[in-house]
Amino acid sequence: MENFGYHTPASVADAAKILDAHEDAKLMAGGMTLLPTLKQRLAAPSDLIDLAGIAELKGISRVGDEIVIGAMTPHADVHESALVREAIPGLAALAGQIGDPAVRHRGTIGGSISNADPASDYPAGLVGHGATVVTNKRKIAADDFFTGLFDTALEPGEIVTTVRFPVPLWSTYQKLRHPASGYAVVGVLVAQTKDGVRVAVTGAGPSVFRIAAMETALSQSFSAKAIEGITIPADDMNNDMHASAAYRAHVVTVLAKRAVASR
Repeated sequence: MENFGYHTPASVADAAKILDAHEDAKLMAGGMTLLPTLKQRLAAPSDLIDLAGIAELKGISRVGDEIVIGAMTPHADVHESALVREAIPGLAALAGQIGDPAVRHRGTIGGSISNADPASDYPAGLVGHGATVVTNKRKIAADDFFTGLFDTALEPGEIVTTVRFPVPLWSTYQKLRHPASGYAVVGVLVAQTKDGVRVAVTGAGPSVFRIAAMETALSQSFSAKAIEGITIPADDMNNDMHASAAYRAHVVTVLAKRAVASR
């Protein structure tokens, strides 16, 4: 690990000032990905800005028809929150399937989505529920937030402050879990909202994606039978030592059917 400056701002405004003042600075949330990267010397930022001491970035509340989650809220808090369990039990269940207990108590929703790992769970949670990512500068629809492999719409100087989840009529998350890491080999979130059905997939491709054909079919008839004939092309699926592209494409449909059948 290379030497770096270490900062502990007490507010988002202070963190933004430090970030703007140091061109090669990096924000640190839970550090689940960043710290191992630094230890392996795969990154050498000039400064680390630790967001752990910023109280305004933590907490869960209900505002009207939305659940608002602070960026520095740990996964375990989302899973255990009575507010989340009552309003969006599918999201609470998703958070409870992330990694292992150590990861769930240290990792944060803001850090997870900003890293945009293709096998992380929250991208499906955000896109599947039609969430909005709020930064210190603007609001970004989840559909526009995840732009590619480890890539998001965040611009230099932007800090995720909250994520706003509209309360759905119903949702659930089904996951083929990697037995060692807990990552999603494939994860599928299905949500019924006032605007229709949303189907979001993580783990299968370079970034989270929706399946329009399934959404249309389920909006007309919400049953596993309605989507059993829909196949997912394997062309853009991840292909690695854990699962082939063809297998992942097949599992997407299997998990989507399981999700709908659990209604």
